[in-house]
Amino acid sequence: MCSSDLNDELRRRRNEVSVELRKNKKDDMLSKRRNVGPVEDDQALSPLQENNKQSSPLLSIEEIQNGIQGTDTHRQLQATQSARKILSRERNPPIDVMINLGILPRLVEFLGHSDAPALQFEAAWALTNIASGTPDQTKAVVNAGAVPFFIKLLRSQDQNVCEQAVWALGNIAGDGPIMRDHVINNGVIQPLLALVKAETPAPFLRNVTWTISNLCRNKNPSPPFEVVKQCLPCLAQLVQHTDREVLADACWALSYLTDGTNDKIECVVEAGVIPNLVKLLDSGELSVMTPSLRTLGNIVTGNDTQTDAVLASAAVPVFAKLLQHPKMNIVKEAAWTISNITAGNSTQIQVVVDAGVLQPLIDILVKGDFKAQKEAAWAVTNLTSGGTVQQIVHLCGEGVLKPFCDLLAAKDDKTVGVVLDGISNILATAEKLNETDKVAMMVEECGGLDKIEQLQAHENEVIYHKALQIIENFFPDGDQVDDELAPKAGESGFEFAAPDSTATPQAGFQF
Repeated sequence: MCSSDLNDELRRRRNEVSVELRKNKKDDMLSKRRNVGPVEDDQALSPLQENNKQSSPLLSIEEIQNGIQGTDTHRQLQATQSARKILSRERNPPIDVMINLGILPRLVEFLGHSDAPALQFEAAWALTNIASGTPDQTKAVVNAGAVPFFIKLLRSQDQNVCEQAVWALGNIAGDGPIMRDHVINNGVIQPLLALVKAETPAPFLRNVTWTISNLCRNKNPSPPFEVVKQCLPCLAQLVQHTDREVLADACWALSYLTDGTNDKIECVVEAGVIPNLVKLLDSGELSVMTPSLRTLGNIVTGNDTQTDAVLASAAVPVFAKLLQHPKMNIVKEAAWTISNITAGNSTQIQVVVDAGVLQPLIDILVKGDFKAQKEAAWAVTNLTSGGTVQQIVHLCGEGVLKPFCDLLAAKDDKTVGVVLDGISNILATAEKLNETDKVAMMVEECGGLDKIEQLQAHENEVIYHKALQIIENFFPDGDQVDDELAPKAGESGFEFAAPDSTATPQAGFQF
């Protein structure tokens, strides 16, 4: 296997990382939103406000049904507006009641009344809120034939109507892959992207960006990439906007588009978004940092060239900072990202070393929460797989062995296996330098040998074999290593000389 194949083997795409890491619902954006409108003045968003200084009284459910089904245009508008208000105001709106009135086909019909923008607007708002409900409620709106009408309304001259159509389509697309693809197949992309203009007001642009992100969202299956990649030039513009919500949703959209194969990642890299994502990563704005970290993390799961594009934008010093962030979720994602960079070649590993990442990474092994420790363990083991002798010696010099060996007591088999691989790699490096005894002594001094010996009785066969191999290869016959050879414990871990970069392994690097 050539080294670039090995690097690809070590890189872990997001779906191989725990589901918890992949979808943190608290940090992720909402897939559906109800338009509740201002409480004091529910006319504020309505084009009716000029003619309607007095808010009209709410009609009863029966009057709503009769008004919408009837032919009197004034009653139609009144009844539709009453339905919209009821769906907007209550904490648990009676969505099923409205659906069961049989008024959805009529509301969809009203979407086509271009001579009555006020009626279009109220019908669109009511349908938006019905579509914000459960999958069955969203489906009821789609089954009534609303999607083609909403897409047509994206070209409406009335901005209120147009914006409400964007919102409705966002709710439908956010329901899941089937509804998302239904919206895409009805031709939403071009008219939606046409709304991204310099003069588009920020509140409107927020809705547009959120709807774009819902069209890029969800897997199994992912959206048709040939179609959604048309959003990339727009997203490249949107990640330079000043509005926080626009930035957050544009970054989420990019995170979904990079969560896949290298050819998808390549399209995003070519869109030129990386420098702006790195800038946003360093913005201190959590709602924007989270999805930009997610996107950059996805990009470094790609090939070496794609990883280099992230490194070239000076992202690694920012990752080093994020490893010390107070929010554990950020720490965990940053460590996962670093683990995919240390899965690369030795030049990429050197960028990680030079950016001062090792110390915060070791701190996570010492005191991070377990999910972050797990990612840090991968980062260390990947470095020991692809790093040079000097880089591995440097890692040990930073004091990695004790906290690394402590993780052998973890309850998670996968993590224990990863740590055993790392220890085996470190000992194999020592062997190349004829320093096996010294490093074996270090492993023993920090309690690692005891734990490895216990793992020979582990029920997981893979772990048992790995532990057995380490004992056979590096601790033969259980001989105690000569104390004179052991490095002295210093404050930051075991002390040993770093290699002189001009020396060769034959000259024997001093651990």
